[in-house]
Amino acid sequence: MDEGSRMWMVTCTAPVNIAVIKYWGKRDEELILPINSSLSVTLHQDQLKSTTTVAASRDFKEDRIWLNGKEENINHPRLQTCLREKILNLQILRKLKFSLPVRRLARKRRTSGEGNSNTLSLHHKVHICSVNNFPTAAGLASSAAGYACLVYALAKLHGLEGELSEIARQGSGSACRSMYGGFVQWMMGVKEDGSDSIAQQIEPETHWSELRVLILVVSAEQKPIGSTAGMQTSVKTSPLLKYRTEIVPERMKEMIDAIKRQDFETFGQLTMKDSNQFHATCLDTFPPIIYLNDISKRIINLVHRYNSHFGETRVAYTFDAGPNAVIYIREQHVDEFVEVVKHYFPPEENGEHSHRARQLVMISSIDQSRRWTYFLCWSHICTMLMRSQVEVPSDPEEIHKSITLHAISFRFLKGLPVNSVSVSEHLKSSIQMDSIKSGIQYIINTRVGPGPQLIQDANLHLLGEDGFPKQ
Repeated sequence: MDEGSRMWMVTCTAPVNIAVIKYWGKRDEELILPINSSLSVTLHQDQLKSTTTVAASRDFKEDRIWLNGKEENINHPRLQTCLREKILNLQILRKLKFSLPVRRLARKRRTSGEGNSNTLSLHHKVHICSVNNFPTAAGLASSAAGYACLVYALAKLHGLEGELSEIARQGSGSACRSMYGGFVQWMMGVKEDGSDSIAQQIEPETHWSELRVLILVVSAEQKPIGSTAGMQTSVKTSPLLKYRTEIVPERMKEMIDAIKRQDFETFGQLTMKDSNQFHATCLDTFPPIIYLNDISKRIINLVHRYNSHFGETRVAYTFDAGPNAVIYIREQHVDEFVEVVKHYFPPEENGEHSHRARQLVMISSIDQSRRWTYFLCWSHICTMLMRSQVEVPSDPEEIHKSITLHAISFRFLKGLPVNSVSVSEHLKSSIQMDSIKSGIQYIINTRVGPGPQLIQDANLHLLGEDGFPKQ
């Protein structure tokens, strides 16, 4: 960084993690110390990530933050207290939790003679800009990715190395697990100061290369009851939560062993059982907390019928605090199961999606200047048809229909490619469920991925040379 510019800037990305052994309930609200350990899988940032740019300058008059295109109120009393005083326990990415803990860590290192003396002053104000490439606050662990990204970016800005998960934990508990890739446990710890409540990588992202993750987005809306409020109520009112804390330690051991042995049968069953118990705990809370909807329950039913047909656990579901399903599955079963999902939750064909898809092939009805652009879109979909190894019909009406349906499918399936396959009538008759159109908005196909990354390309900064969000 050129110090003559009077501004320092870094951009980082951080991943979403999805727990297979859930964290629910705190023994210390201020330090965010959990009542049980948890374990998660880090998802690949090619599909889901938070990106954060942090800039610091002596010319900045105040700390400011922009989240997903909107500036958040930096004058929140609790936020100001955190920036002035001590470890934060409020909201940034719901509000700016981490600059002080990182600043305190940096100050401690400099006082002890560690660190680079040429780095910026800790007294410089910061501008922070952060975006997610997935729905925020919809039960897809957006806060975990966001907080992890902020901590990592601030640490890189100040030239810090070492254990950062303890800091990330103090914003959103599960953010500590997003500080690592692969398979990660968050140890609950026993110390009152929380210094032993940190994340630890069990295995790297390369350990289980065939494992895939399908995210079935049922709703991108913000969940009605936030995790923080839900946990507090559960801790006060749920007897089942107290029982849960007794069985999680053994479940953690079994899960770690299953991951190390790549034992999908055990991994899948433990994942589903823990998800079910988590949501049972939410129902046991008073008043009850209901995150799953009717579509969520139908997905659960579909998974069990699918597994029962084959006599083994081929797919496993888990649900965080929201209706969206996360499906763990081995690579060789992805194509078929996606087709099964599409059969029982077919995407809408007669609404906006179909209208836009048909626009791609109505070349004759548009002026010459735009015809080439539409032709390129049409050609792209035709290429997708051929790559999917589906026979391309010769009749114009059938071509139109195929392109329309594949355009819809293109919007319905995101992430890693999925091949089109047929679902046997025997499997359909075994599942025996009615289909519901548009029950699932779209599917994201992803895999296990690495932890936070530093972006080297300055063109990807979210803040411009003036320290404000790029237009």
